Amino acid sequence: MAGVVDDPIIRVRGLVTRFGTHTVHDGLDLDVRQGEIIGVVGGSGTGKSVLLRAIVGLLKPDAGQIEVFNQSVRDTSDAEYRDLRRRWGVMFQDGALFSSLTVRQNVEAPMREQLNLEQTLRETLAAIKVRMVGLPENALGKYPSELSGGMRKRAGFARAIALDPEIVFLDEPTAGLDPIGAAAFDILIRQLQAALGLTVFLVTHDLDSLYAICDRVAVLADKRVLAVGTLQDMLEVDHPWVQEYFHGPRARAAFTAPKAEN
Repeated sequence: MAGVVDDPIIRVRGLVTRFGTHTVHDGLDLDVRQGEIIGVVGGSGTGKSVLLRAIVGLLKPDAGQIEVFNQSVRDTSDAEYRDLRRRWGVMFQDGALFSSLTVRQNVEAPMREQLNLEQTLRETLAAIKVRMVGLPENALGKYPSELSGGMRKRAGFARAIALDPEIVFLDEPTAGLDPIGAAAFDILIRQLQAALGLTVFLVTHDLDSLYAICDRVAVLADKRVLAVGTLQDMLEVDHPWVQEYFHGPRARAAFTAPKAEN
């Protein structure tokens, strides 16, 4: 965990999230340290993606405090929130690209919204970001429908780092990829995290990703963060879901696999 700072860059306290009469989070607490890759896991319906959306301000929780960079995400002006948003990037499931825009235009979209740049500079920066995520130059002019699933995810990652953020939020980045493609994406995450000094908030169900690249893991269960710590710490947690998830045959296979290299 070289480069990790103990002071939290994200701080969540007493989070309550409801949809009608259904409570997803009830008193959830979580700290994310600067410079780490933290994997957020949990069973279906535990609110992993909901937590991500609440932290980035796309969903208003019913109660609780969320601070990013020591600033409240909930109690902030539009101008302050806009400034906060420039300091993080988000990659949603399957990349969530705009289907009517090319890859270049998708990557340029945050720049158009947040920065006052000349078109030629936007195009140059977009091309750099696309190369950083391992896409060929000819992908710039393609539309999402012309890309494979893995290429769409890489394009989504390029858009997430378009503004040189300090934090990236990745929602199930390896879902739907074959094992080789998923492993390659894990390596990409680790390499860019190290090269750019990123803090990575990773929502995943992929055991291989947890063991390959995550510094810590946060387990969502019983409407809260049940446990947070290293993978070794998770092996000691006495909870049925945690025991089944981290002690099963897939977990044992992932645990013996090599770590992703920087």
